[in-house]
Amino acid sequence: MDARFAEPLDLDAMAAAAGFSRYHFAREFRAAFGETPGVYLSRRRVERAKDLLAAANLTVTEVCMLVGFSSLSSFIRRFTELVGCSPAVYRRRVVERGGPPPIPGCFVMAWSRPGTAIEDKAAGHGSS
Repeated sequence: MDARFAEPLDLDAMAAAAGFSRYHFAREFRAAFGETPGVYLSRRRVERAKDLLAAANLTVTEVCMLVGFSSLSSFIRRFTELVGCSPAVYRRRVVERGGPPPIPGCFVMAWSRPGTAIEDKAAGHGSS
């Protein structure tokens, strides 16, 4: 979950990957981590969103989609619940405290997407 937080993960797929039924997986996960898989995943997504909001010149909507939320309203609601303020207010506070200069959004978007055919060819994976 930590490595694939931005992907559309669901309980059935995670349970299957662990070799458990969905109910057994959910029980064991909660026993190990103290929260349900869904709560854990959304918290990890919000943690990553905080990093992007503080360091990247991306819109709140772009951050929302990059970290794996499919709904802007659910992202804002969960972010506010966990952080205590909205994503826009969080970013403003980071800037007011003299946070790092934002990384241009185009760099973040290029870095976070899968490799391109040109990159694959340069790495020797393309056909000649």
